[in-house]
Amino acid sequence: MLAKSLIIFIVVGIIAGFGIGIYTIDYKTNNQLVFVDGSSISIVTEKFDFKQDELIEIKIINSGTNSLTFLNSSCDLKITGLFGILIYSPVYPPVSFTLDPMGEVILSWDQIKNNGEFVSDGVYKIFVHGIDSDGNTVEKSATVSIWK
Repeated sequence: MLAKSLIIFIVVGIIAGFGIGIYTIDYKTNNQLVFVDGSSISIVTEKFDFKQDELIEIKIINSGTNSLTFLNSSCDLKITGLFGILIYSPVYPPVSFTLDPMGEVILSWDQIKNNGEFVSDGVYKIFVHGIDSDGNTVEKSATVSIWK
């Protein structure tokens, strides 16, 4: 017969494993590209996990039926840590442009921070936002992981 403490540890382990599994499935399966009626932006990367020093290609797609206006050609791209601290924001001239439905912009990030240092391994959030024809802000974020 098993000891009472061993049974408790097994049950706690199963529950913890199930909880972590649900969290990581939700975290890793954020649908990147979904076309909708109305205003929508999608952020698509070729994968979720990147090695350090690997170039990250970021596709920003107008996944709605309305045209979107951006204030600069980087689509106001911002990359932050999980706690919202700004890591990277490209510097582009403030020239606005319009992205038609199903149009896309491709940007690249070489994993270098604004201060010129390489990022450390971890999870990072990519944010973009634009303005639809009604003047409403349309935002989207996605996460990527960087590992050694």
